[in-house]
Amino acid sequence: MGVLPATAQDISETTALTYSCQDIPKSITFCGENIDLTRFDRRERIDRELLAFTYMHSTSIQMIKRANRYFPIVESILRENGIPDDFKYLMSIESNNNPLARSGAGAAGLWQLMPGTARDFGLEVGHSIDERYHVEKSTQAACKYLKQAYARFGNWASVAASYNAGQGRISRELERQYEENALDLQLVEETARYVYRILAAKIMFADPQKFGFRLRACDLYPVIPYHEIKVEESIEDLPRFAKGRGITYALLRNMNPWIRSNSLPVHGKQVYYIRIPDKEEMYYNPRVIIAHEPNWVVKEK
Repeated sequence: MGVLPATAQDISETTALTYSCQDIPKSITFCGENIDLTRFDRRERIDRELLAFTYMHSTSIQMIKRANRYFPIVESILRENGIPDDFKYLMSIESNNNPLARSGAGAAGLWQLMPGTARDFGLEVGHSIDERYHVEKSTQAACKYLKQAYARFGNWASVAASYNAGQGRISRELERQYEENALDLQLVEETARYVYRILAAKIMFADPQKFGFRLRACDLYPVIPYHEIKVEESIEDLPRFAKGRGITYALLRNMNPWIRSNSLPVHGKQVYYIRIPDKEEMYYNPRVIIAHEPNWVVKEK
């Protein structure tokens, strides 16, 4: 009774949350190519993806935490294969940097490879073993695909779009729409958003604090030191094998996500390498966690 309505200023001063938009750059470099973002359609597309990363808090934060473990491995393999470093952000939007990710369509692993594509590029995909979940091997397979696509398109943005839509579809649409770059194509929504999501991920990883993500080095997931056991004969009981090495079966599967059952069949001259975490390094120690990229974290007082 008799209380005046709150003004916008009153509300802004008392609310606990502040909602805002990210600044949209005029341009961004992707794989060495400068992409103009001032045209209204491009600007609004990147804006949509930046908003998604800003307010999809738990997913975005987990992406950064996991990147600390997997980016060092992936960056090295991309470099060895002559693939631009920016493609690690393609991996990020594909799987949220989760090596156990699996889509409803059946794509799996960090790079979300379909079974047929994985086999085409040299991976073993079966009931007991699925190398799409092997960090290094799946990254090598992805590099083979990206090299093949670049030989076809000669343009990294089109290569990135083809990772989502397929090389055939991007080729047909470039020809049908008289364009040279996939960024200018009219495509189904998922593919139309795809490259812009990669660009937005690059922006977020460059400065997470602008998105409101204030992480400490101790918040990040460290690389787990391990040693390998060479396997040349079938292992019928992996839980027993794990116990014999002083770890749980769950830990063995965590370190070797490419193992998909409780046995490991070995045929002919096949050789596998099982990773066993080093006992001294298995336990969380915040004092020894180092951020792979210093800009991901705030300085602790």
